Amino acid sequence: MSKAPAAKGIIGKKLGMTQIFNRDNGAAVPVTVIEAGPCAVVQKKTIDKEGYSAVQLGFIGYTEKREKKIIKPKRGHFKKAGVAPKRHLKEFKLVNSEQLSVGDEIKAGTFTVGEKVDVTGMTKGRGFAGAIKRWGLSIQKKSHGGGPVHRHVGSIGANSDPSRIMKNKKMPGRYGHEKVTAQNLEVIKIDEANNLIAVRGAVPGPRGSIVFIRNTVKN
Repeated sequence: MSKAPAAKGIIGKKLGMTQIFNRDNGAAVPVTVIEAGPCAVVQKKTIDKEGYSAVQLGFIGYTEKREKKIIKPKRGHFKKAGVAPKRHLKEFKLVNSEQLSVGDEIKAGTFTVGEKVDVTGMTKGRGFAGAIKRWGLSIQKKSHGGGPVHRHVGSIGANSDPSRIMKNKKMPGRYGHEKVTAQNLEVIKIDEANNLIAVRGAVPGPRGSIVFIRNTVKN
């Protein structure tokens, strides 16, 4: 079952965290500042041709040095749209996709202060990690006779039955670099001149990473 189309969507870059003071009571509100757009409509999907309605947005142009390295199919894709090549592309199923045209720009002003949004990003990659760091398991007792196994997983499988390690057992492995969505975050401030959006709380990913902002599915 497909998700309902979002009312708003934009590509952004996480700039970092700071705090904004509430003028009414002086409380400090932790916020994440995101450079949201401007995003150009590079392609338009229609029900007649593709079977669904959506738009493909492009974010951040190439430098003159990097533009020479764009492969020909991608170069032709932008040339057909009449849009300068973009480094990041993302398709959004928007409720107003039919009203948008190729070449239109979507900016931070599409959202409003007080609105709730969902922000999707890739978490920080932490490489190969043990079960303590990866899953938050408890460290074993360090009393006499414990041995050098304080951070080990412990028993991981049964004996003759079922003679295997059960699926989804929490074990060491690669940790991080996963797609995560922070839901129902409030838009605290918008700077339309600089295309900046400040949302309450933290969003996934390191500074400088690409994030996708949509109106929330919870509210």
